[in-house]
Amino acid sequence: MFGIAWLAIIFLLIALAVALFFRDPNRSSGLSRGVVLSAADGRVCNIGEGSPPGLPGETFQRVSVFMSPLDVHVNRAPIDGEVLSVTHTPGQFRAAYSDEAALHNERNLVVMLDASGRRHAFVQVAGYLARRIVCRVRPHDHVMAGSRIGLIMFGSRLDHFIPRDFRLTIAVGDRVRAGETVIGEVLQ
Repeated sequence: MFGIAWLAIIFLLIALAVALFFRDPNRSSGLSRGVVLSAADGRVCNIGEGSPPGLPGETFQRVSVFMSPLDVHVNRAPIDGEVLSVTHTPGQFRAAYSDEAALHNERNLVVMLDASGRRHAFVQVAGYLARRIVCRVRPHDHVMAGSRIGLIMFGSRLDHFIPRDFRLTIAVGDRVRAGETVIGEVLQ
């Protein structure tokens, strides 16, 4: 950088950080029937019940995963199924780990139908640093559990909305990996 070593080191570190952020490792769970996989890498920051924004009246189990800037940000399909709808909602850019972010931040709501006819949903939520959500699925697409479905850039949150006839297999504070970690399994 024009003979200034410290400036060259700063730009090299920034380039390395951006390259690490956009990494997209190959993953395979080998599971799909009767389970819900995490759609995001990160830490489980909240578990509760609720309705996805834009789908009032139907209650699901909600599992929120916060992705720090150090996590892989490629999102993956949590189940095998058909995409019923994708709804983008513009909004603010608050800290993604707070529950307020799920209601007020820019987000994509994706609703899917599994082979048993159960509706599942997940919400890609932009965070303070995240200013762009990429969603590669469209209504009527058929996706396999663990397949790549999108990306949220630079720290964000993903809320899973899982039918109530699934048993959750994770707890707040657990680390999960997209397309590999089972977060719910159907009750027998």
